[in-house]
Parts: sequence; structure tokens; C-alpha cells
Amino acid sequence: MNAFIVLLFTMLLAAPACAQQRPAPAEQRAAPKADPRAMLRALEDAFAAVADRATPAVVHVSTVPKKTPAGASEEAPERFKEFFGEEFYERYFRRRPREDARATGSGVLVDSKGYILTNNHVIENAQDIIVRLSDQRKFSARLVGRDPKTDLAVLKVDAPGPLPVAELGDSNQLRVGQWAIAIGNPFGLDRTVTVGIISATARTRVGVTQYDNFIQTDASINPGNSGGPLLNIDGKVIGINTAIVAAGQGIGFSIPINQARDVMQQLIARGRVVRGWLGIVIQDLTDQLAGSFGVKEGAGVLVAEVMKGSPADAAGLRAGDVVVELGGAPIKEVPDLQRRIAAVKPGQTMKLTVIRERKPVAVSVKIGEMPADEPVVAEAPGTDEWGLSVELLTGDAALRLDLPVSRGLLVTDVQPGSPAEKAGLRRGDVILEVARRAADDPANLYRALGALKPGESVLIYVHRAGGSSGGANQFLVMERSRKP
Repeated sequence: MNAFIVLLFTMLLAAPACAQQRPAPAEQRAAPKADPRAMLRALEDAFAAVADRATPAVVHVSTVPKKTPAGASEEAPERFKEFFGEEFYERYFRRRPREDARATGSGVLVDSKGYILTNNHVIENAQDIIVRLSDQRKFSARLVGRDPKTDLAVLKVDAPGPLPVAELGDSNQLRVGQWAIAIGNPFGLDRTVTVGIISATARTRVGVTQYDNFIQTDASINPGNSGGPLLNIDGKVIGINTAIVAAGQGIGFSIPINQARDVMQQLIARGRVVRGWLGIVIQDLTDQLAGSFGVKEGAGVLVAEVMKGSPADAAGLRAGDVVVELGGAPIKEVPDLQRRIAAVKPGQTMKLTVIRERKPVAVSVKIGEMPADEPVVAEAPGTDEWGLSVELLTGDAALRLDLPVSRGLLVTDVQPGSPAEKAGLRRGDVILEVARRAADDPANLYRALGALKPGESVLIYVHRAGGSSGGANQFLVMERSRKP
């Protein structure tokens, strides 16, 4: 980026010399010459104005993580780092050396009442969340809600008076090549300002979230910038900085602010995000698949499976259908269909066009509500008693983690001395069955555990990653503690 600015400076200084080589039209000869230094000073003033305007609304977020089991000394496979990047790997998969170790990140105040937008991975697994403002005041923050599917979270601090707020922009109006300014706390260096451009928009298949739709920028983003704002030249927030490509330079990703705003509003209103749902498993069309189904490559997505009892099942969709249009607009790839269905209000009827047996077929589907696979802010009943936190394992997550299983409950936390730890469960295990029944819903797991009487036990079937073979399945027994 520095090289780019130097080149720009050189070109501006060279502009008068270049102009002298060409005779200017008579009507332009009397016009005053543009001063390249003045132009650079104006640009410098614009960057400084953005920093002055937005920095007070950028906060430092630090968390005290929940205690990890004493026996959880084994680290997750190094391949996890490839998919999540070193910052995410070090923070959430590698054993913490000290119980008082703090994770840090950034956030941005978006409401004078104290609402803060940040990343889910900044506060995930946090026992306590501390927010420090630009005036060095510290507040204990409350988690309003989080959405792992987009890696967003909303915090709330209670201050005695109004707080500085960043103005939100419109990420739908972004163009590649526009200026981009990032503010955050990389490596604990509070409120660092970096400048770059928008390198790309609507960047998918990054592998960071289920609904990848990122702004790509070359503004310097480093560990600790996560959750901080990406701003335009007017000082308006256009994105929430989220991830970097660990192996590269000048490749950072931000969640578009329009998407973040919608998630934030839902988290504040109900503590969770409601999304539309079809109930199908889909895949991209390769050259070979496209030819077999009578369509062009990239001209739709293939339905690999239709879930029984789902809206797609009720509408008559079939495995082998190729979805080419939704609501009259073309569908080209899996992320496109996923995002657009998720954005539909449940209960609304949408028209799909599918290619079935090489012929177009119109299908009307009443969109359902996506089943919740993430706990609302309040933990599921029984979590404290059992010392066990889980989330539904999605096919995408299983693929990113290189797991041989695609369904089950991923163990995200095990408390020391808890029944879960005594049973031998570890973070990263995938619970496949509970009492010889498929583990497909966190709520069902806690209900089954809650039905046990003191001293009774239940059989747990788990998959554990690791080893030369990539992992193995095993049975464990979890017992409900006897009352004293």
C-alpha cells in the first residue's frame, strides 16, 4: 500500500511536466495549474478527518476465557490452522498456557446507548468481557447475542451518559478501487489506523463463515483488528474486519455493514437470527455434472438431497433437480442460493425454476424457518450441571475441519471436574449418538441428560479426531451426579 501511495505522489508531481510537453488549447492556457502537493494534502486531511471522527467509537475488547479441562492437553490437528488462520487456531484450538490469559480484539460502538458490534470469535467461550473506550474508561460488557454463521456478535455496556457512535454506511454502494480505512487494536496496539482500497466485493468461499460474502481489502489487518470497523473516505462504517489470509499479505476480509446491520438488529430484538430454510443439500455443478444434467457449468446448483418433512419436500423438489432461478433471478453457485434463501422471511412463498430431466420446471415453495443449531445467549438448561457446551455440526464445518463425519454435535467446551469431563469428553469431540439415538439437536441432548435420575448414566457415542488414521469412534458413559 505504501508503494501505491508513493507511485501516486510521483505521478502527481510529474503531472505539470507531462502537461508542458503537450500544447494546451487556448481556452485552457489561462487556467491556473493544479498543485499536486495541495491535492496530496487534501487527501491527507481526509484520512486524518476519518481517524478523528471514527476513532472515539472504536473500542478494545478483552475476554477472560472459561476454564479448560486439566486433561485437555492435546492440541487440535495443525490442519485446523489452514482453514481458520493462525489467530483463530491459537485462540480457540490450542491449549491456553494460563488460566488468566486474555483474548483481545476490537469492536465499534453503533448506538449511543452502548451497543457494540464485534466478531463472534472475539468473545466466543468468554467468561467475562471487558470493553475499554478511547478515553480509557473500562466497562464490563453483556453479550446481547451472537451469530456464528456470520461471525458477528453484539455487546452492551451501561455508561452514565451517551457514548460516541460511528455512522454506518451502505456497503451495497461499494466499488472496487475505493479507499478503505481500518481502525482496530492489532497486537494490542490501540486504535491503529491503516489505509488501503477495496480489492473485491462479494468474496465467497473464503471458508471463514457459513455465509461468506466478504469485502476484500489491502488495508493492513492483523490479529486484534477482528471486530473493528472498515470505513470509507467519509468516515462511515462499511464493514466489520474479520479475517486475514495468514499465508499472504494485503488480503483481509470484512463483513459488509448492511449484512452486519441486519444481524445486529435481530440479535438485539430477539437474541437470535431468523433465516429462511428450504431443507436441501446442494452442491456446485462441475463440467461433468453439468453435462449429465443438461445445463451449462455455473448455471445453477444441484440438489443432492431433500430432507424429509422440509419445505422443499412439501413443494416436490427432488434430488437431481438443478436450481437455476429464485424469484426470477439467476442462481449461479451454492453460496448465492444459501444467502438468498436465508434472507427470505419464513412463511413467504418463493418461485424456483429447476431443470428436471433436462426440462425447466416451475416450483413454488413456502419458505420455512431454519432450525436453530446455535444456543441463544442464555445457555441451554443443564449446561452448568453437566459442564458441557455443544453446537450442531454442519456439513460445511465438517469439511473445513477435515472430519470424516458430517452430522452430530460438536463439543465446544468441557468444564473441569464436571460430569462431562469425568465421562472423558473433550473439546473437539463430535457426539454421534446419545442412548443409541442420533444426536441431531443440542436441546434433545440436554433433555435426555435432564431426564436422568441421580446415579443413572447414559451411553454416549463419539468421534474423536487425531492420530495417523484421522480419528476413531468410541463409547463413553456419562453419569448424573448423586445428590449429597
